[in-house]
Formats: sequence, C-alpha cells, structure tokens
Amino acid sequence: MEHRISLPPLHFGPNINNDIVKKLHSQVEGTCSGRYGYIICILKVDKVAAGEVEDSTGHAVFKVSYTAILFRPFKNEVVDAVVSTVNKMGIFADVGPLQVFISSQLIPSDIKFDATSGVYLSDDQSQKIDKDDHLRLKIVGTRVDATEIFAIGSIKEDYLGLIN
Repeated sequence: MEHRISLPPLHFGPNINNDIVKKLHSQVEGTCSGRYGYIICILKVDKVAAGEVEDSTGHAVFKVSYTAILFRPFKNEVVDAVVSTVNKMGIFADVGPLQVFISSQLIPSDIKFDATSGVYLSDDQSQKIDKDDHLRLKIVGTRVDATEIFAIGSIKEDYLGLIN
C-alpha cells in the first residue's frame, strides 16, 4: 500500500526516516479504507521515495510504500465477536474494529429479549446473551463507505451463537 507523509522542516535531519515511519504508524494504523478494509498493523516500510517540497508550506511530502495486516469482512464469513450492547432491537457485537448488528429477526426464535433483565434468554433459560459475552456469528451483509464498514450478522444457523 502507499501513503503520503508531510513533514515540516523541523524534522529534516539524521532521524528523518524514523520520523517518517512514526508518522506513518500514527496516521494509518487503526484507520479504515473502504477499498482495503481496516489497517490493523504496519508490518514493514518497503520504500520511502525522495521528498518533494510543497511551495505553500515548505513541508516535504514523502510517498511511502508499506506492507500491512488488513481486516476486511466478507458476506457469509463466520467470525467470533464480543457483545457490546444488548437491546430489544437486537445485539451489537465487536469483531476487532468492526461493529456488527444482529437484528432480533436474525436471532433464533427460542431466544427472546427479556426486558426486566435486559438480556436475551432462551425459552429453557439455559442460554443468556449479555454484554461482554462471546458469540460466533455469520456476516450476512456489509456496506462500505469511504472511511467505515458496516455489517449485519446472524446467529440463526447451526453452530452459531454463544461460545462457552
């Protein structure tokens, strides 16, 4: 992947490459690109091109090529998640940086929302889905924006649901 780093003249010196790498990590890691997905971690910097001076600011702009670990969810992918919010509309769960919404229609019919305790309970009360529980879910749809990915999940199929 490539990214452009702008450095002010104050950084011009023997440690300029270290400053470029630090700025690359701070600007890129943890962000989301609609094209590639979430940039989890930069593994290595492959190349730093010679800088070009901007006329208006005096900053030097460096084109940096790097290798990174990415996370991009796909439809029908099965992932493990941690429940972040439970309400009568459904469940919000986090899969790393991605938040997945599981609608109450995509939860098995024998598991219903209990308004008194604020959790999803099975009819025989053997299963309880609450905040911080671990779920295995299937991503049934995604929507990609320029800087964010939205996903809808399901636990209504076999082998999906609470992970003990």
